[in-house]
Amino acid sequence: MREELRALWERTLAELRNAGTEEELLEIRTRCLGRKGLLTGLLRNVGTVPPEERPEFGRECNEVKEDLSARIDELLAELAAAKREEVLLGERLDVTLPGRGVRHGRLHPVTQVKEEICRIFSGLGFSVVEGPEVELDYYNFEALNIPKDHPAREMQDTFYIEDDIVLRTHTSPVQVRIMEKVRPPVRVLSPGRVYRRDSDVSHTPMFHQIEGLLVDRGITFGDLKGVLTVFLKQVFGEDTALRFRPSFFPFTEPSAEVDIRCVMCGGRGCRVCGQSGWLEILGSGMVDPEVFRNVGYDAEEFTGFAFGLGLERIAMLKFGISDIRLFFDNEMRFLEQF
Repeated sequence: MREELRALWERTLAELRNAGTEEELLEIRTRCLGRKGLLTGLLRNVGTVPPEERPEFGRECNEVKEDLSARIDELLAELAAAKREEVLLGERLDVTLPGRGVRHGRLHPVTQVKEEICRIFSGLGFSVVEGPEVELDYYNFEALNIPKDHPAREMQDTFYIEDDIVLRTHTSPVQVRIMEKVRPPVRVLSPGRVYRRDSDVSHTPMFHQIEGLLVDRGITFGDLKGVLTVFLKQVFGEDTALRFRPSFFPFTEPSAEVDIRCVMCGGRGCRVCGQSGWLEILGSGMVDPEVFRNVGYDAEEFTGFAFGLGLERIAMLKFGISDIRLFFDNEMRFLEQF
C-alpha cells in the first residue's frame, strides 16, 4: 500500500508538470484527490495494512494530499496571474497618444428660441404653463369654437387616437384648461410639442408652438398690437418692420396675421418671401366671446387676445435655415453652429 501511495504521488507530480491549463489541473485534482479519487481509494483500503503500520500510512497519505493540493493551488495561481497579465497587456493604454477632445453640448436652436421667447413674455408679466399632448377633442376643438362639423377642422390635419382623443394640433387647449380654473386677469404663455399630418421642407408631423393669452377688463386690439410689436422687435431687432393683415381663426374675432419684413432680403423680394418682401410670422386676434362662454367668463365684462406661432419657423428665420427637417436630424455639424 505504501508503494502504491508513492507511485500515485510520483505519477501525479509528472502529470502536474505536463498540465498547461486550468481545466487540466482541475481534472487532476478531481481524479487524484476528489471524494472518489485515487488517494481516497487507498485510504478506504487501509484495513489491508498491518495494524502497527496504519498510523504511519495514514500520516503519509495526509502528507501526499497536502503536498499535491498545495502544488495544484500554486499552479492555478500562476495560471491566473499569467491570464491577468495577458489581459492587462492587451488593454494597455499608450499615454503618449494625443487625447480625444470632449465635445461640449449646446442647446438645440429650437430650445434657444423657446427660452428667448419665454424670457421676453415673462418680462411682460406672462406665466409659462404646460398641458397634455394627448388631448380630448373637446379641448382641442369644441371648446375653441370648432364643433365636429366645422369646416375649420380641415385646417388641422389631425392624428386621431380614438374618436374623441387626439394628438393636440396646437397648444390652445392649454389656454382653455387654464381659464376653466383661473378667474381673470390671466396672462399665460403655453409652449409645447404639437402634431399634424404634414411633412415637407417647411413642415414636420411633430413641431413646436408657443401660444399666448391675455384676459382682463378693458383689453383692446391696441394692446394686442403693442405686445406683439414689442415681442417681434426684441426677437428680430428694433429696426424690424411689421404689419397686421385681417385673417380668420375660429377662436378669435377679429383675427389678424402678423408679417415682418423679410429678414433674408430686407424687403427687396427673394425666394423665401415669394418676392413679396414680407414673411408671415404668427396668427393672433381678440378671443371670441363663444370661447369665453365655454369656460364660464362673462364676455360683457372681460375681453382678451390670443396669439400663436411656430418655434421652428422663428428659428429658421432667425438663423437663416432653409429646411425644417435639419432640426430633427441631430447632425452634430449642424447643431454645433448654434
